[in-house]
Amino acid sequence: MKRRTARENAFYAAFSATFGGMDIAEVITQSRETEENSVDEFGEKLIYGYFNHAQEIDQLIDQHLKGWTVSRLPRVPLTVLRLALSELLYMPESLPSVVINEAVELTKRFAGDDDYQFVNGVLGVIVREKGLSTESSAVSEQD
Repeated sequence: MKRRTARENAFYAAFSATFGGMDIAEVITQSRETEENSVDEFGEKLIYGYFNHAQEIDQLIDQHLKGWTVSRLPRVPLTVLRLALSELLYMPESLPSVVINEAVELTKRFAGDDDYQFVNGVLGVIVREKGLSTESSAVSEQD
């Protein structure tokens, strides 16, 4: 599965988990059983990266909000930010520029008109602050 598709499927699973009722392992299992938007190994790493580091990731997002809190953000951009930061922080083989681009594209597709600019801005600032390289990657993006 291409990483673009894996990211999108991970988004579907993580987004559905925001509505409660099922834990993330159940959501992933259900996606695989129905084979619709199935979460592969890469997507599972993204999701568990966020859920295992949720507090840290949400604090990082919160530090970059002006006049907002994480609890006030719409679900789509928040879910996209969480997954992108999971990939940026805990999957160093991924290119930050690709991760940001994919996050922007997901946001354009599923969120409000200007939300993609917000996602792009927050991720860009965090990448610069963390000194994450956009020039090298140990693994091809396979897109």
